[in-house]
Amino acid sequence: MTMQGDVVVVTGGTSGIGQVAAETLANRGARIVLIAREPQRAAGTLAKLKVAGPDAQHSVHLADLSSIEATRRVGAAIAASESRIDVLINNAGAVFGRREVSVDGLEMTFAVNHMAYFVLTQALRDRLVATPGARVVSTASAAHTSGKLDFNDLQSTTSYSSIRAYGTSKLCNILFTRELARRFMGTGVTANCLHPGFVATRFASQSGGLIQALAPLAKLFAVTPQQGADTIIYLTASPDVADKTGLYFYKRKPISPSPTAQDNAAASVLWATSEAIAGGVKLGFGVDPGG
Repeated sequence: MTMQGDVVVVTGGTSGIGQVAAETLANRGARIVLIAREPQRAAGTLAKLKVAGPDAQHSVHLADLSSIEATRRVGAAIAASESRIDVLINNAGAVFGRREVSVDGLEMTFAVNHMAYFVLTQALRDRLVATPGARVVSTASAAHTSGKLDFNDLQSTTSYSSIRAYGTSKLCNILFTRELARRFMGTGVTANCLHPGFVATRFASQSGGLIQALAPLAKLFAVTPQQGADTIIYLTASPDVADKTGLYFYKRKPISPSPTAQDNAAASVLWATSEAIAGGVKLGFGVDPGG
């Protein structure tokens, strides 16, 4: 499907499945707005986008998405510079072999993999609602089944396991999508998430600890970035899912996540908790349609 003239905001688009998705969508006519942390990688990806879609004015905004303030600031900058946003792809993610803390005092996996999705989507809400048929596509993972949502210790202060922290962040992605879809009800904006498969990318290559040591071996059994990006592209561009919302996809098909990931009460509590962490700024999401 052509995306001529559509504006697509992409995080995590300078490598792996995010970059494949961005280039593919640029080739279909979309104008890509990248959010990236590293200037050199951003410049390299921007050059590739100009080759893939030479007729569009692709752009890059630099921000460290582990910082709530930086994420809010880049979201505000994009909202100010774009009159419409057809798709927001929340794809940036990381895993950390040892517990690290963000500038906001948050455990880094939670900060990058969940709070960045939450804060950026809030910042772009008005532009999404103003764009007919807009979509939010978030990269989750089957790893969510290893997560445990403990609202008394979301920052893993009592104990830390990189696998559990990553799984919990991916569980948050699915619950966030469910609640986001509910809060977008009636606006015309859809929200879906996906498991891309285990993909052979640079992901985990700098995580430290056992995960980094095992990553090269595990990637021998991984799918390619092209295969991993396929469902992102499908959810972004296909008319087949124009009216689908609040779902979790794998290989272009909606599947059931874990029972914990289907807990609407937990999704609501996670939203309220995330809102409090972000400073209580609702930015239009304050009304709870379900009561």
